[in-house]
Formats: sequence, structure tokens, C-alpha cells
Amino acid sequence: MSQPIRVLHFADVHIGMENYGKTDPETGVSSRALDFLARMDDMIEYARAGDVDLAIFAGDAFRSRSPNPTYQREFAARIHQLSQLAPIVLLVGNHDAPMSAAKANAIEIFQTLDVPGIWVAGDYEVRRLETKRGAVIVGAAPYPIRARLLADADTRGMTIAEQDDALERALQGQLRSLSRKADELAPADAPRLLSGHFSVAGAAWGSERSVMLGRDVVANLAPLADQTWDYVALGHIHRHQNLTADREDAPPVVYSGSLERIDFGEEGDAKGFCWVALARDSTTWEFVELPARKMLTLKADCRAIDNPTGQVLAEMKRRDLQDAVVRLVIKLTPESETLLNDGVIVNELKRAGVFHIAGISKDFDRRARARLGVSPEGMTPMQLLERYFESRDVEAERREELLKLAREIVVGE
Repeated sequence: MSQPIRVLHFADVHIGMENYGKTDPETGVSSRALDFLARMDDMIEYARAGDVDLAIFAGDAFRSRSPNPTYQREFAARIHQLSQLAPIVLLVGNHDAPMSAAKANAIEIFQTLDVPGIWVAGDYEVRRLETKRGAVIVGAAPYPIRARLLADADTRGMTIAEQDDALERALQGQLRSLSRKADELAPADAPRLLSGHFSVAGAAWGSERSVMLGRDVVANLAPLADQTWDYVALGHIHRHQNLTADREDAPPVVYSGSLERIDFGEEGDAKGFCWVALARDSTTWEFVELPARKMLTLKADCRAIDNPTGQVLAEMKRRDLQDAVVRLVIKLTPESETLLNDGVIVNELKRAGVFHIAGISKDFDRRARARLGVSPEGMTPMQLLERYFESRDVEAERREELLKLAREIVVGE
């Protein structure tokens, strides 16, 4: 093989995520869903310009297992574009897989229609795929479905923890079997790639837990960090990372991460895909960042500020809010909260060109309540008022003045 195979590795598209958006009047689709589709468009243009040889989608096409027809159409249109450039492997993720093993998965239609150049990988399998720059051996490890992996196991009487352990052992066995099959199928110089959709021990989580369906399965790194493979393309965890970055004795084991931000748990995460130059024993790769929707958390401490609105506006001016999803977290006291003008803040956010106001959260600094020492029923109104002023940290001189006025009003002293 004279040239490395150019591989596009992406995952966790999650078309159908609509949080922090509104209906787009021109398309009738959520403005946030359009963000996810736009990231696919950006990626496809990069692949076209780079003359891609093979595309690996490592699972989770949609937000739910039963996507609406509009989102199915939009995803299919983009997969069709990509299939005109190179063969595609569509791995079945947990958001693609039905609860029942007898039901069709969300991307099975490509297999049913026998779309040329598309492999819907719903089983643990190894195939030899031909590309314009040579053959590639590809192993597929879709999301581990309990009903399938434990079909031959007697789980009666097992605790949930014991069933989870049995499922993880079954997954490790499948991964080792894929390595053996790749060795049997591959010529000596043919590059080998494994794609999987599951969690791996030691990986740093993104926001996938907030949208996860069912209990998760965690695989050990050992059967993935096997020199049988030249690159391991993972999906399921939304944060891009290389689990073997510090190892020279193992292939890159890489989560490409999601193409777009899901929520504020991914505020600081770069989003994109991986571009791989796949070659036997000499693979290189890079992460290509996409212009994902900005999510910004603005924090303002207004507990000791006479003009909390001005303080918040000043913090806003220090940041570029154009086209961002923005949330405000404002620290206040009950006194300063009365001086805060929410309407002015919202209007300024709109003038700054924000894409969506995710919320204004008011974090009140509530002082600890003073202990009365005795039952309040046994205290006079003046004693209760004095304790209240103490709990509010009213200065002694001011407190005496207020109590004097209160006595004149309440008891006529």
C-alpha cells in the first residue's frame, strides 16, 4: 500500500436535541437541531476537500430511539452525501438501538434498502472493506445489548451488579474475538481499525450521562489497546480524548466526541471529529475542531454592590455574547435582590445578540438563622424583633434606633 487510508471518524451526532432553541420559522425545525445538522455539513465539506477514503460513524445518530421523520430525512440526506465520497460504517449506538432485540434500530433502514457503500454494523463482526487507496480490515463493536450478549447465560437469581459483571465479561470476550478474527482476515500490510460504542474505564465523561438510556456498560482498556489494531474509533462519550496518549505500545484509542454541545456540562469542551491517516503500524491522526454553538456561564457577585444591575451589565460587556447560549448566575443578598432589574438585563442580552437566554439564576447568600435559645412562644415581640435584627447583622447603634422606634409604634413606650 503506497498511501495511508484517509479515514473520517465521528460519533454522537444526536440529531433531535432541541434544548436552548426555538422553532426556526423557515424550516419548522428546532434552531438547535439545525446546529447539529450544520456541524455534519461542515464535517462533510472537510471530508470532501480531504478526499476521504472511509467514514466511520461510531454510533448515536439521533436523540431518541424513535426519531421523527424530519430528523430521519435530514440525517439520511447527509449520509447519502458522504456515501458519494467513500464507504461508510454506521455503528449502532445505545440511542440507535431498540429496547427489544426483535425491533429494528434507528438506522437499520440503510441496511434494509441495501444502500451501496453503507455497512450498518449492528453485530460484532470483522469485514474487509475496499477503498480507493487500498483494503482496510474493520472490526465493529456496537453498543452491548444485554438481551443479546447474555442470551445464553443463566441470569436467574443474579443481582443487578452480578448481571453487570457478566455483561462486561461478555463484552471483553467479544472484543478479544474481534482481534483474533482481524488477524485471521488481514494480510500482513493491511491496516486494521476497530470501532466501538461504549464506555471505557478511565475515560473522562462529558454530558452523555444526562441523556443516557438505561444502565451503562464499562469496558476495560486492555482488549482495545491491542496492537492488532492500528486505530480504535470510539463513540458514546462526548468529550474528545485519546485513552492511550502516553503509550507507545498501543494504538490510538480515541473518542472523537460529539459534533455539537449538548448542554452546559460541555461548555468548555472542543467539538469536532478525527481525521486519520491509517497505515499498518504507522497511523497518525488529528482532531479537527468545529465551530460548535458557544455556551457561556456569566457569574456576578452582587452581594455587597449598591448597583447590582450595573455590575451584571459590566460582566456581560467583558464577554463576546454574539450567537451564544448564555446563562447568568448572580450572587445576591435579599437586600441587593430588590435592586436588581431583570428586565434591563434581558434587554441588554438581546441587544448583545445572544442566541438563547438559558436562564438567570439568583444565588442568595442567606445568613445562618440566629438560635433563639428558648421557644419563640415565650418571647415578647420586642425580643423577637431584636433577634431578627441580630440575624440580619444590623449594626448595634442602628439596631437600638430601630428598636426604639418599634417600641413607640408597638407598645407606645
